[in-house]
Amino acid sequence: MKKLSKKKYKSIGILGGTFDPPHKGHLHIATVSIKKLKLDNLMWIVTKKNPLKEKPFLSRGNRIKLSKKITKKEKKISVNYLDKKIGSSNTFNLINYIKKKNKKKNLFFLIGADNLTSFHKWYNWEKIPKIAKIVVLARQNYSIKSLSPIVKKRMNKKDWIFINSKKINISSSLIKKL
Repeated sequence: MKKLSKKKYKSIGILGGTFDPPHKGHLHIATVSIKKLKLDNLMWIVTKKNPLKEKPFLSRGNRIKLSKKITKKEKKISVNYLDKKIGSSNTFNLINYIKKKNKKKNLFFLIGADNLTSFHKWYNWEKIPKIAKIVVLARQNYSIKSLSPIVKKRMNKKDWIFINSKKINISSSLIKKL
């Protein structure tokens, strides 16, 4: 895996998740974000488990391997697993760790619009925008209107960006049902 601060990046995107399994929808939002945000690097961070979801279907090793395979042609994407190094799988600790390693860099945390309904349940969710700009990516059947009322009241409009692009009608949940 690539070292975090080896290269001189100005803008770093962070796309975290279980990627159970990774799919072309994940790759699409990653490449759209690289282009629209002019990112120098996008860190595709595979996590052991989402605390708000069931145990992953695929092993962590398989999810990392599949993530590397799907992103291998993308020079600006690096696949990482940092849970052990950080001692946590929550987003706040991940972004905080990356920021400490990249103090002078602009961080962008990518999140699908479907996650907005439960964003207020994330550990230290209110502190995340202080470390990284939140980038909300459109998802099929979700929009910025999916933002929970709690988040709407407490999060400042300047803390996030909404990217609307072609929606890929695929999800890890849908793949597992097939």
